[in-house]
Amino acid sequence: MPFLQRKLLTIILVLASFVGLNAQEIDGSKLLRHLEYLSSDALEGRKPLSKGSSMAQKYILKELTSLDLVEPLYPGFIQKFSFEDRRSKKMVVDASNIVAFIPGAASKKVIVVTAHYDHVGIGRPDATGDSIYNGADDNASGTAAMLVLAEYFSKNRPQHGMLFVGLDAEEMGLQGAKALVNDFPYPLEQILLNVNMDMLSRSDAKEVYVSGTHYYPQFKSILEKVPGEAGTTLRFGHDIPGTGAEDWTRSSDHGAFFEKKVPHLYFGVEDHVDYHRPSDSFAGIHPEFYKATVKLILQSLLALDKSLLVNQ
Repeated sequence: MPFLQRKLLTIILVLASFVGLNAQEIDGSKLLRHLEYLSSDALEGRKPLSKGSSMAQKYILKELTSLDLVEPLYPGFIQKFSFEDRRSKKMVVDASNIVAFIPGAASKKVIVVTAHYDHVGIGRPDATGDSIYNGADDNASGTAAMLVLAEYFSKNRPQHGMLFVGLDAEEMGLQGAKALVNDFPYPLEQILLNVNMDMLSRSDAKEVYVSGTHYYPQFKSILEKVPGEAGTTLRFGHDIPGTGAEDWTRSSDHGAFFEKKVPHLYFGVEDHVDYHRPSDSFAGIHPEFYKATVKLILQSLLALDKSLLVNQ
């Protein structure tokens, strides 16, 4: 091969490698901007049906509907639902899940990516007088992650269909997830997997857990091969029956899928001192850990999307 042709081929291969690398990245700055807004005082803790919840819904809806490829499976991308509040015994009417669908390039099967955007609102003040439960880690962090992952797959079409869902009323008994699985737009058998994200943005040990492989060991062999990300470590566990609070199988929205016998994987950190306190604010997150963790989840989704297609 002549010298100039060899040189041109080398340049093309380098550029292809660079593009491929960039194609597997999420926008870390945008991730943090999403989290900062969703956990701001202006949203007043995002309690269902509150003004802050409505602001969060509009933000999520705007971000998802601006993406390429996304399709609505419910009118206006919103699944309305009602439920009885366990504490007050009153009906909560017109809570809202926000659902965006990206069709798969090679399969009609679906991976459902979920994160709840609600939190507990305004409550008893802490020692500093702060009464807004911002829920930065719980769960603005998962919601922001869902938004950047949806953006990634809108530009890099997955092999399977992917539903990206901002769920409402998790804090009131997984109500948004229950509504979704009870009124799913496809037969539940069409769901390959629910990937749920709840609390991703802070860990002193720099560890994020994936729960669910005890029940679904076929996923563990896939995830064990996912390249690591500097700044975070993926741990397996918190899914052993009979371990009480250490078993996270029903601890977040994936529990509603589990009850319907839909496979799940749940990504989340262990509880910290600011869990369900007004001090769970944007100032307390670990930005580099958070960005690395969301990149790790992206790599996990890519590996699952590829491997599950091969195994069908």
